[in-house]
Amino acid sequence: MESSENPFIVALRAPANETEDERIRRVRALQDAQRVSRQIDESLQETKRILERRRRATRILLLGQAESGKVCTLLSYFQLAFTPQQFQKERDVWRTIIQLNLISSVRTLLNLINEVEPNAQSLLTPPQTPGNRLNSPSNNKLRRIHLVLSPLLSMETDFNKILFANGGSPREIRVTSGNTWKSKLGFRDSATSQQESDLTNAQNSIKNNLIQLLEASKDNIESLWKDKDTQRALEEREINLRDSPGFFLDDVDRIASPSYQPTDCESDIVRARVRTDGVEEHHLVAETARLKGNDFYITDVSGMRSARHSWIPFFDDSQAILFLAPLMFNQMLEEDPHVNRLEDSLLLWKEICLNVLLANCNIIIFFNKMDILRRTLESGVEVRKYVPSYGDAPNDVASVTKYFKDRFKSYHRKLSPKPRTFISHETSAIVSRTSSHFWGTFDICHCASRISIPQQLLWLQVFVCCSLSRSD
Repeated sequence: MESSENPFIVALRAPANETEDERIRRVRALQDAQRVSRQIDESLQETKRILERRRRATRILLLGQAESGKVCTLLSYFQLAFTPQQFQKERDVWRTIIQLNLISSVRTLLNLINEVEPNAQSLLTPPQTPGNRLNSPSNNKLRRIHLVLSPLLSMETDFNKILFANGGSPREIRVTSGNTWKSKLGFRDSATSQQESDLTNAQNSIKNNLIQLLEASKDNIESLWKDKDTQRALEEREINLRDSPGFFLDDVDRIASPSYQPTDCESDIVRARVRTDGVEEHHLVAETARLKGNDFYITDVSGMRSARHSWIPFFDDSQAILFLAPLMFNQMLEEDPHVNRLEDSLLLWKEICLNVLLANCNIIIFFNKMDILRRTLESGVEVRKYVPSYGDAPNDVASVTKYFKDRFKSYHRKLSPKPRTFISHETSAIVSRTSSHFWGTFDICHCASRISIPQQLLWLQVFVCCSLSRSD
């Protein structure tokens, strides 16, 4: 072979004395190699387009402690404002989540009345002596309700084992990150694989059985919730289920109906509760006229204290941080009952403001669950009992909100590596199409057909903040 001869041409040259069968096999091999080469080139080009699209996209990081409302509240607001069609496609998924939230509340009530661990069945155990306290008419009624609701609780456990990450834990719905769990509940998009589709079809009968059993149980659920012994047990333990994520016991008749579909703006979906294990990235493409075609990557990281060390890798890629701080001054962390939730939010906020990796990142803080704060204060709970530094200031929503907002603002000003604007909003889990005070910092109350103008302005402000960070 000549030294200057192209080795690729030599490799593809027909050998001497090649038979017809050998030629056919060589040509087929060459065609296969060319096909694979084209596929690799196309894949590289597609990867390049995706990376470029992501580089130009708006990248938002959701931060806050567990149960602060990052996904069910804040992400739902965004979808309602700018991706309403996508939001509608997920409605059926949230119907099942809401129904499971309802059943979880039923289990909580029964466990509370039993005064035992979740797996105990004291109400199902017949009294041993005629004078036993369990042999009262009231407890006989509760025992009967427990027996009737047992199939519903068993189905909830089986449902969780099949679909979710916690192996059927009765305490909450926990799912792994990604859309796999949504596909198992009927959601379809271009990323859904055939295997996931087949799995969903296999679960349709379970979903239908859940709906039928829930409808058959709704009278007993309402009876359990309204029972005076149930309410007394809640009051004695100072438990307010209405302030808990995923509470729907006041809507049993509506949610247990076979024709039930979740409301959006009226609050069902944003009140739902599902905890995600791991980091989940939501890719949304705006559908509304103002931002049509713009890509948003919204990353939700676990708010559990044990998982916060995993946040750092996402700091450098984010253009804006949406930080949720529920003003729940009288509640403790579920994972650590010795830590006040609001104090934990303040400590976390200080760490975020102080972080040099976020020096060029705009931070928008949402004082979430204002509806719960309002109910708490109206019930007579005094802030100074839990926050001595509050002193004798008025115990009303405006004063309490201003006090805590000033504390967050002070840390933001003192600890930020460089000066930046303090941006805050007050939000609730309850959204009303006609609410003029929902987005507290806006004074525009004109409402569009599906989502209020204040909400759109809020997200446009987020978009502008991200754009400013991108230009930096």
